[in-house]
Amino acid sequence: MTLQCDGMDGLVVKAAEEALEMENINYVFPFIRERYEDELKDAFERTLLVRELSGDAAELADYWFFETAVRLHLKGRGMAYNGLRPSQIDKKPVIKMAEQAVRTENMNDLMNFILNSIKEDVLSRFDDVISKKDYDVTDVEDARDYVDSLLNFFGYMQQLIEFMEEG
Repeated sequence: MTLQCDGMDGLVVKAAEEALEMENINYVFPFIRERYEDELKDAFERTLLVRELSGDAAELADYWFFETAVRLHLKGRGMAYNGLRPSQIDKKPVIKMAEQAVRTENMNDLMNFILNSIKEDVLSRFDDVISKKDYDVTDVEDARDYVDSLLNFFGYMQQLIEFMEEG
């Protein structure tokens, strides 16, 4: 899983916006590998100059700077840049909760949401297996349904543990 860093509402663009607003590139540097700092600094300085020309020029320059920052961020992570995506209007609730947790420095709501979601998912899969466990051995379709449910449950548990172990 990777975070969507190529969107107009992503962390890189938000940092780039703050860098321009504060006229301090250090807000976006943490997202850029050191070897790409000079390229980003050049884009930043050019953007600041062009922003002074007009509102339209500022809008275009800002967008170009955002693209440059995102491209360099992804390049530093060994990922391809395919353009900036528009802001996502329907952000996943867990992302909103994670942002809120960072903002408030309190992750109680986030942790409860995650733990309850995992619990509900595991219980649902488990209940599905148990409900199909006592199938009639002469009914091959029911047997296959049980096996599919069992493998789904075991596979989910395996992926969950592997994800947690990988960090």
